[in-house]
Amino acid sequence: MAGIFAIILTLATFITGIFWFLEKFKWKPARQRKVEEVRQQCNGEVDGKILAEVGKPNGWIETLSSFFPVLFIVFVIRSFLFEPFQIPSGSMMQTLLVGDFIAVQKYSYGLRDPITNTVLIPTGHPKRGDVAVFKHPNVPQMDLIKRVVGLPGDKIVYSVNDKKIFIYPACQTSDLNCVGQKAQPLDLHYTEPKPSDWKEVHREMKANPNFYTLEQYAKQDIVNSRSVVSLDMKIQQETLGEQPHDILTTQGSQEDPNYFYHQDGQPIATWVVPQGHYFMMGDNRDNSGDSRYFGFVPEENFVGRATAIWISFEKQPNEWPTGIRFSRIGGIH
Repeated sequence: MAGIFAIILTLATFITGIFWFLEKFKWKPARQRKVEEVRQQCNGEVDGKILAEVGKPNGWIETLSSFFPVLFIVFVIRSFLFEPFQIPSGSMMQTLLVGDFIAVQKYSYGLRDPITNTVLIPTGHPKRGDVAVFKHPNVPQMDLIKRVVGLPGDKIVYSVNDKKIFIYPACQTSDLNCVGQKAQPLDLHYTEPKPSDWKEVHREMKANPNFYTLEQYAKQDIVNSRSVVSLDMKIQQETLGEQPHDILTTQGSQEDPNYFYHQDGQPIATWVVPQGHYFMMGDNRDNSGDSRYFGFVPEENFVGRATAIWISFEKQPNEWPTGIRFSRIGGIH
């Protein structure tokens, strides 16, 4: 289901549209006819103020109908073309940072009913490597943004030790390149991990960590103690789609596979993506609640593809911005 704002916007557009239609095609012509009748009854010798009063529309009707053109434009753009989203967490670092405001292309995966999210006109399907916004499969009112890793039919194996993905693509029996061959994982072109420009900082009594560049970290003058723990992060490149992207891992952080989503008939940390579903992961591998934990995402849950950052504020989660990162404005891959 759509969010509260989408429902309110749809209802507001519909209601104001009714008043706009009635005003334009019924009430306004009726007033004009009445003005003309008064003019004819007085042989044209009538005070203009009287005619203005006769032809004056009801104030609240005029106000409501005047909102419709603006609401209609916003409704069309937000429902079918582009919708703005704010990045609230660091799960997609360093592709997306806390404080990034992004534009999501709504028609990438089909023109959808803004209330039910049902596809009205198919326009495409999620592709491996896309950065996409979708509804949480278990909490539909929650929007998430992750990268498409597994397509329908893919076998995904996640190595907890070196934090790499192994993808065995779906193989149809009609595919001559697959028949009779031992399944081989895709070459994701991993580069060697190297030190990144990021520090992960955990504070006591705070559920989620903050992330600082080394320059920000030095300015914060953070000292490790029992209440503050700072961890180094490594960076490497991975290629899921046509272009490589950076992924981050945290040194000293080890995931517990027992918390992973366990698919019947598969070993832990191994998943086969069902038809009509996708496997999503964050680029900040040790700080992302994704398909490793909540399972597969149905295609009907997709909202759209993230295409651009239109403004970026320097900030931490649940804190006020301290500046604008103009250098981050641009496309997303």
